[in-house]
Amino acid sequence: MARGLLALGVASAVLALPSVMTAGPPATAATRQVTTARQVTSARPPSTAGAGRSQRPCPTPPAVARPTRPAPPPLDPAHAAIGGPELAGAGLAAPPGVPSPPPVSATSWLVADLTSGAVLAGCGPHEYAVPASVQKLLLAAAVMPHLDPAELVEVTQSDLDFEPGSSAVGLVLGGRYSVETLWLGLLLNSGNDAANVLARLGGGPKGMAGGVAAMNAEARELGAYQTHAATPSGLDGPGQYTSAYDMALIARACFAREDFRRYAATPLAQVPAQKPYNTKGFPIWNDNQLLHRYPGALGGKTGYTDLARHSFVGAAERNGRTLLVTLLGAETPPLAGWQQGAALLDWGFGLPADTKVGQLVARGQLGPRGQPPTQAAGAGQTRPGEHRHGRPGWLLIGGVPVVVLGVLVPILILARRARRRRAGAQ
Repeated sequence: MARGLLALGVASAVLALPSVMTAGPPATAATRQVTTARQVTSARPPSTAGAGRSQRPCPTPPAVARPTRPAPPPLDPAHAAIGGPELAGAGLAAPPGVPSPPPVSATSWLVADLTSGAVLAGCGPHEYAVPASVQKLLLAAAVMPHLDPAELVEVTQSDLDFEPGSSAVGLVLGGRYSVETLWLGLLLNSGNDAANVLARLGGGPKGMAGGVAAMNAEARELGAYQTHAATPSGLDGPGQYTSAYDMALIARACFAREDFRRYAATPLAQVPAQKPYNTKGFPIWNDNQLLHRYPGALGGKTGYTDLARHSFVGAAERNGRTLLVTLLGAETPPLAGWQQGAALLDWGFGLPADTKVGQLVARGQLGPRGQPPTQAAGAGQTRPGEHRHGRPGWLLIGGVPVVVLGVLVPILILARRARRRRAGAQ
């Protein structure tokens, strides 16, 4: 009987040995999140042959003549699939069985749930475009957390160096304005003078160039890998570009801040007088018509340059849902940019709450090149008390985990006792 027990125990231990030695640590919430992120963001874009619903043409009004833009950089397939494979195409990404979105003249757009980050639909959301003044949102995302709204800042000559005739608050050389006034001037009046001051202030010793560098660093942190800032204001500059998906990431980061939401929802503000320069104070109105005309509007940002055409970012709340719309490259006929945004918001609010074709990635979710991390930080390296073929804290003795020895040792002891009993009986 002892021999039978010994044979049975050794056989059981040997059968269990491969699974014991190859088993890894139990799945944790963190590893499940990494797996989910990889599934969402690492898929290749679908091919045009037999492509799914993401390749349907985008509903658009009759084509209009558009200015020639500089060629954008090549689109990295990994960047094109950020947020999910459905978003990788140049066409319409929308769930089957839902009403067709309204035709808009924007070359690309996206509608997302501001709270959950679920992407409801988009048209070429990863196609390169020129941002115009909606890029001021990236300045806000990068610099607003680091500036004291009560700080007074003096305007310098370099702050007033921007394209003549472009939008400005009307800051006075040598004038002193609070950072809060500058944010209001940036978001209500799209002030390029305010953008220069804020970028200079946020750039530290490197001044405005440091502010632009901070904007680009913030874009990478957010996962907006198709965005590159050349100017703090969004005025056209060499190599400046973005995408509708990236602008949604940036806008979502902005709307997560209470101070930004307060600024963006301000309909009217006052720029203070500058007595040393004999200038009177004056009011500024929010030029985002969505805020004034759309029920539940939370604000956003408008933009226009000859090269970019019209761009728009807006958010609104209805029946407990908060949606965000971004659109780029729009022409005013048949509708203004904010009206096209409003039409897409109306359409989005009419969709079921669980509608989803993709996801806005979370800050820091992606690796340094826009790809999801393939494994947790430090994976593949042996930590103290951990071995490559064992669970954390297991020791290997002669290449065998101690847990295996824990099975074999009692069996060997039983066998030894059985032999002693047999010897005593002889």
